[in-house]
Amino acid sequence: MSIIDNRKAFFDYFIEERYEAGLVLEGWEVKAMRAGRAQIKEGYVVIKDGELYLIGTHISPLPEASTHINPDPTRTRKLLLHREQIDKLIGKIEQRGFTLVPLNFHYKGGRVKCEIGLAKGKKQHDKRETEKQRDWQREKARLMRTPT
Repeated sequence: MSIIDNRKAFFDYFIEERYEAGLVLEGWEVKAMRAGRAQIKEGYVVIKDGELYLIGTHISPLPEASTHINPDPTRTRKLLLHREQIDKLIGKIEQRGFTLVPLNFHYKGGRVKCEIGLAKGKKQHDKRETEKQRDWQREKARLMRTPT
């Protein structure tokens, strides 16, 4: 079950591969996500000391769930992957000019997971082509619906 999707990532990048990563969260963050108060549009993944970190995501705290602490909505969150996967991602990012972007947050087995994508940036003409395709699909669906 998906919590939130990053539709902007599919517009700005070609997604080559997808990985499912665990997420180190605090209790108030999980409760806020269940209430739908997360935003990953401007998030990105960085590599520091052989670890993956999610930066730029915003999780707004619930007033009733975070009374005893001072929550930071844009704090850096650690992503959990197997060592082999991390090493593979580091190699691809350093050699071929890929980047890592968060695609969505979802539940799996009662835990919050983050799907990250190995992505290559689109040029302006690629974005225009994507928009044309989307408009054509919308127009085609509209024509199929309207009775003649």
